[in-house]
Amino acid sequence: MQSLIYLYRIGRGPSSSHTMGPLAAANRFLADYPEAESYKAILYGSLAKTGKGHMTDAVLKEAFEGKNFSIEFDEITPAEYHPNMMEFIASGKGKPDIRERFYSIGGGEIVKENEKAASHDKVYPLSSFSAISDYCRQNDIRLWEYVEKCEGEQIWEYLQTVWEVMQRAVKEGLETEGVLHGGIGTIRKAKYLFRQKHIDETQETKTNRLICAFAYAVSEQNASGGEIVTAPTCGACGVVPAVLKFLQKKHNFTDTQIIHALGTAGIIGNLIKTNASISGAECGCQAEIGTACAMAAAAAAELYELDLDQIEYAAELSIEHHLGLTCDPVLGLVQIPCIERNAIAAMRALNAVNLADFLADSRKISFDMVVKTMYETGKDLKVMYRETAEGGLAKLYGSK
Repeated sequence: MQSLIYLYRIGRGPSSSHTMGPLAAANRFLADYPEAESYKAILYGSLAKTGKGHMTDAVLKEAFEGKNFSIEFDEITPAEYHPNMMEFIASGKGKPDIRERFYSIGGGEIVKENEKAASHDKVYPLSSFSAISDYCRQNDIRLWEYVEKCEGEQIWEYLQTVWEVMQRAVKEGLETEGVLHGGIGTIRKAKYLFRQKHIDETQETKTNRLICAFAYAVSEQNASGGEIVTAPTCGACGVVPAVLKFLQKKHNFTDTQIIHALGTAGIIGNLIKTNASISGAECGCQAEIGTACAMAAAAAAELYELDLDQIEYAAELSIEHHLGLTCDPVLGLVQIPCIERNAIAAMRALNAVNLADFLADSRKISFDMVVKTMYETGKDLKVMYRETAEGGLAKLYGSK
């Protein structure tokens, strides 16, 4: 598995696969062919169908600023290998066109056609939870200590930066009001949730309100193109920071404890990314929000110093009960139902930890099994329910 720096990517929203990935591909193509007289990008599959709502065209125009550049949205030609397919063309007088295809495979990662997924920084020799947990038991270490053993102590400096960006996204999101771009009139609600409270508010209600406020804050920042951290994607970026911010606020956990929890969450996210998918276009929203929920649950379980079985059960529960969740963004925007899903998943992550605290010794389903199940379920979903904005809420809302 790769280093966690490729899971927790710092960048601009609203979509890791539709903005971060295409931007990275464009920059690579430009670096390889800087002298062309004109450039063209052709977007296929999910990129063509939801690219405008996800601001793909905006980031590509920014990348090719000052160049003779055009974009085509091809919704007819089937995307090969992965639903997020794009092609770049460089042209010059008297020279044959140069054409290269790239695929944005989730979490901001790209693969060039005829190349394998990036092999850089494959720092984790084990790629299943069962193997990693066996290793940790044999060496009497926790999951975050396994991260340090594989990555080196320098990973904590990076994760400290990750945590700072997450906190800044929460803070800025809680302070900002207004309507998000996109034309459907989505009103920012984080500030209202954070400040609004009932006179007789119970502790449980306050807990849910604050967690939701933090999740909304980050998700709304993402939807507006603000700086966030993929955890594991832009569309699901609010879950992990919401849970960690709430638990630090409630229990005064140190930043060191928080970044160790991010390490544990990273193992969970990396396993899903390696053995299944974190791409909504490939496997539906279960691959994004389900993974985020599992990561947040594992992080919370780490903060509470639960054992390996309890951490595994919390993460497994989180995935299992998101199985089949479709990706049906209204108008291709990362707003409805995406923002609310971040808040609900954050609450569900804490519920999973509480249940795992009591019932881990009676579980029947392993984390590795549910990851495999999620991948197969995602592949079985109809294409219209995998980030094409052609089914579900996207279809019904658009026809009202």
